[in-house]
Amino acid sequence: MIHLYKLKQDWTHYTFQCFLAVLSIGIIVFVLGVEKVVIISSLAATAFICFMTPKSHFAQTLRVLGAYIVALICGAVFQFIHLPAIAEYPAVVGIVMFLMVVLDFEHPPAAGVAIAVTINEVDYVAVAAIMLSIIVITQLRYYLRHWLKDLV
Repeated sequence: MIHLYKLKQDWTHYTFQCFLAVLSIGIIVFVLGVEKVVIISSLAATAFICFMTPKSHFAQTLRVLGAYIVALICGAVFQFIHLPAIAEYPAVVGIVMFLMVVLDFEHPPAAGVAIAVTINEVDYVAVAAIMLSIIVITQLRYYLRHWLKDLV
């Protein structure tokens, strides 16, 4: 269903919240470069969740940060376990999902970062950029939480 009525009423929220997502992903692409597609895809999904559904359970700061930390650690561990990709990628995603649920850090886009680390798409600069990006996105959501609304 097209939400033209909602758009007409809340065009400032739609515009501003989409601008926040576009700006954050633009900065991430500038810092990481266009070749880090798995990471950029995961962070874009995080930006969508945090800025389009800021009141969501999955957009909470602790869950987002915790999920990305779990994903980075699991991906790093799987770099040293040499399995065929057909077994390794599903295994790392499954373990990350299990740990996110057990530790109460549910944030689905973080699972993509675990694959990125496993396939060596991530170096120390990328890890720092990922964590800085997550901190900026979650802090923007937190400090603007009284103004942001769920658009979905």
